[in-house]
Amino acid sequence: MQTLAMIAQKGGTGKTTLALSLAVAAEAAGRSVLVIDLDPQASACRWGDRRTAEAPAVMDAQPARLAAALAKAAQAGVDLAIVDTPARVEQAAAEAAKVADLVLIPCKPSILDLETLRATAELVQGRSKRPPLVVLNAVPAQGTRHEQAAEAITGMGLAVCPVHVGQRVAFEYAAQAGQSVTEYEPDGRAASDVRRLYDAICQIVGMSKKERAQ
Repeated sequence: MQTLAMIAQKGGTGKTTLALSLAVAAEAAGRSVLVIDLDPQASACRWGDRRTAEAPAVMDAQPARLAAALAKAAQAGVDLAIVDTPARVEQAAAEAAKVADLVLIPCKPSILDLETLRATAELVQGRSKRPPLVVLNAVPAQGTRHEQAAEAITGMGLAVCPVHVGQRVAFEYAAQAGQSVTEYEPDGRAASDVRRLYDAICQIVGMSKKERAQ
């Protein structure tokens, strides 16, 4: 079982949206997926409540019980676990980083987000199995802001995912329906961003894009 952790000490970076989007993409590729919601606001769990499809499974957990929850998931045959963490809660971030095969740090290309990256990186580094990977999220359709942000992030000594995710209203509409953009608007740009991000992550962690034939 592979484990991804979405961690950012700043709120509003899109951790939950990306976690759920990747979970649905992995399910579509034939994987058994579990999303573990460590956020007291339970945004991922509420998305699961709105959802009509049974998969992916979403459950809440306390940070101290995360390792035990993952062990049970592995025993149950889960292929991919995605841990969604709250902002500004160091215990949750630290526990998630310790068990993750890869930590993803969503970051918008804005100065407010960039200023918090060091704090997040310092919290994660030394705990995770791999160096964390910054995913530029909510990138405007026009301009070069994401290129400037990527340069600044690289200058901090952090790796930037080769795939960025655009600022798309489809993410909001999909969430309201308990869906991912790959379901809500399968041929849209947001869905394309998510699929490309999923493929990139599969390559980074050495996970095949498809687990079994559909």
